[in-house]
Amino acid sequence: MVDSNLNKEHLVTVVSEDHETLCWGCGLRLLHPPNAPVFKCGWCGAITDKYESKCDHKDYWWRRMRDRCFVCVLVGFILFVICGGVWAVYPVIFSISFVFGIFHLTITGILSITTVLLFTLTAFRSAGTQPIIEWGSYPAVGKNQLENYTFCRYCSKPKSPRTHHCRTCGICVLDMDHHCPFIGNCVGATNHRHFIAFLVSVLVSTMYVTIMSAYAGLHIWPPLPHRYLDHLRAGNRSLAWRALQDVAIALASSAVLLSTRGLVLVYLFVSSTSLEIGISVLLWQQLCYIYEGQTYLDSLSMRGGDEAGDKDCKNLFRFFGCPYPVLRFLPNFWNSPKSHRK
Repeated sequence: MVDSNLNKEHLVTVVSEDHETLCWGCGLRLLHPPNAPVFKCGWCGAITDKYESKCDHKDYWWRRMRDRCFVCVLVGFILFVICGGVWAVYPVIFSISFVFGIFHLTITGILSITTVLLFTLTAFRSAGTQPIIEWGSYPAVGKNQLENYTFCRYCSKPKSPRTHHCRTCGICVLDMDHHCPFIGNCVGATNHRHFIAFLVSVLVSTMYVTIMSAYAGLHIWPPLPHRYLDHLRAGNRSLAWRALQDVAIALASSAVLLSTRGLVLVYLFVSSTSLEIGISVLLWQQLCYIYEGQTYLDSLSMRGGDEAGDKDCKNLFRFFGCPYPVLRFLPNFWNSPKSHRK
């Protein structure tokens, strides 16, 4: 028995220091293959990138200055629409009916206060920070406590899978959707609802501005000759098309005769209509992402892959804070099964 034990071969493996790395999450030494720059700790679950170096905020101040300029432009536009709209529209409205003017003045005040308040909550509230978690030492970090966490080289602290670092704000944002330069802030877990409500308020307000500016503009626009209107009533298509051309030329020529109030009304109509189109597209995109249970950055990271979210109307109710007892009675419309990566 002794001779057989002595004749057994003993294999000794030499571990190179290049294949041994310290886990940033729990501080344990990890052995990894030589060609594996990214690996996961078997104890805490943290993901380590061996060749990732410290990053600096190179364009931080330029980005912040750009955001401040965008915010100033947006605030100036909001104030111009409110003040310019009241100055241009309501003398015409009050000349028609005093009660009619008081009614629309109340609606204007409600929409203005709501839009400004939601803009303040969206722009000046923190977008969302991840909770503080212990890391760096083995006794303090438990099993799978840092599952799929990565190390942010900008903030020098752990970053959860649901967190993204914003190079403009210089912080890690929980459930970050995107960075909006027009509010000078990120859209994340804390202010995402306020951002959606702000888009809805802007959309309703611009629709109201479009209607009221068109209504007031029709009352102060110089009258057109009756021969253009008579041509429009004709049944011949060629005459109607020619009449439309004549009306367009007449409107353009009569615009020179407009007063300052009329020019402001034209600008309000054109700008509000253009803004409605852009806000409608952005709002629809945001609601589609919420319906799919993901954010804009999540959609970018999953592009080209086969992983899909759980599309359900419950995601919309859950996003806007609908209580769980109500969600149980909602049907699962257009529910698509999850597909997982192999």
